[in-house]
Amino acid sequence: MKIIFFILFAIPSLAFADEDQEELRAIIADIAIGWEEADGSPFREHFLDFPSARYFESGGQNKGLDDLIDHHVVPEGAAIKLDLNLSNHQFSIIENFAWVLVDTEVKGLVFKSGRRFHSKGFQTFIFQKIDGQWKVVHTHSSSRPVKK
Repeated sequence: MKIIFFILFAIPSLAFADEDQEELRAIIADIAIGWEEADGSPFREHFLDFPSARYFESGGQNKGLDDLIDHHVVPEGAAIKLDLNLSNHQFSIIENFAWVLVDTEVKGLVFKSGRRFHSKGFQTFIFQKIDGQWKVVHTHSSSRPVKK
């Protein structure tokens, strides 16, 4: 009897977990494109905008969604050509809360100086499911230059 109970209730929850993972993976891919193209629209679509929101990157901090887009995403696109690879997604999902750890590789070209850079590191995305949609509520990334 216990096995039947497990099968009836575990299999649907595993299916939802797979669907959630694919949805979260697609959101992260969309955000990566937003960084590469200096386009704030994926951030406005996928991030929850709230007064105490904070987004951390290698010791820096953006306070709120407008700050992230207007003072980081968009201006960075005018200054550098960015190639962002987010891989090795590791998912933790508990009901309407999820966090995803990813390996991060950033390559770029600084337009003004012609300097190229290449860094690797990690990023954490924290999500909350609100009205059936996953929203990013916090990010934290850190990377280091790749040694030649």
